[in-house]
Amino acid sequence: MVLMLLLAVITLGVAAFLAGEIATYPQRRRETSVRRAATYGRARRDTRREDDAGFHERVVAPAVRRLAATTLKLNPKASVDTIGTKLIAAGLASRVSTTQFLALKTGLALGGVVISIMFGAVAGVLAGVLFMPMLAILGFLLPDAVVTMSTRARREQIRAELPDALDLLAVSVEAGLGLDGAITKLAEHMEGPLVEEFALALGEMRIGESRHDALRNMAERAPSRELAAFVRSVIQADQLGISLGRILRVQAADSRLRRQAAAEEKAMKAPIKMLFPTVLFIFPAMFIVILGPALLNLAKLLAG
Repeated sequence: MVLMLLLAVITLGVAAFLAGEIATYPQRRRETSVRRAATYGRARRDTRREDDAGFHERVVAPAVRRLAATTLKLNPKASVDTIGTKLIAAGLASRVSTTQFLALKTGLALGGVVISIMFGAVAGVLAGVLFMPMLAILGFLLPDAVVTMSTRARREQIRAELPDALDLLAVSVEAGLGLDGAITKLAEHMEGPLVEEFALALGEMRIGESRHDALRNMAERAPSRELAAFVRSVIQADQLGISLGRILRVQAADSRLRRQAAAEEKAMKAPIKMLFPTVLFIFPAMFIVILGPALLNLAKLLAG
């Protein structure tokens, strides 16, 4: 039954696609002719016809744009700039564009609706109706949850890498290099999200951005208290003429103390977090092993 329903959905989709292609073919031909006539005689012109374009350009890209527009309509509070900032903070901007992310939200919501319809065909219409809003909302919110978890993981990784990076910057500055040269050395000898942010800030400074603005942009892209404190200290050192090497040493020591305090805090929270799985999973198994034989003997005595 499920296979037949799936084949029916696929057949309906293919039929709709072919019908759309046939219906829009004359209009696409006219648009192609008008475009070729408008660009006739130019030295450089695009000779590729619209009907010869790839499947991605004719079908996938417009569908992605429509799904992204639908997501913005369903969630008016969201904006392209806000989503882009979240993707940059999560380190996903190079992998997923803002339009693709918005389209993915609506696509997963539609996928949840399709799964609920298939489940309803097997288990009953009432079950499909009950699961449809749950799966749709889950699919719509799942990308946001992934971005949030990626942002937290990236922030923790930046916090862990910051003391070592500051030590290397301090050694380079004390050896006679400027901050730009020290960041270049950092990019050569270390890897990770923090080094990527430093390299991006260095690229901004090389194309004409001021050092202060580039460092502020870095602190905004990677929101972390330790990194923000480092940026403020470097800006104040430049403004007041304080030795940058000493500032970097102090910031490295402070960042390392904060990392140690965060590790101790996690260690203190571990027993409390272990209490719930212990109560839910370990204690019942222990009760069954310890009290099971006694209960069986008691049942035999009562039966006899």
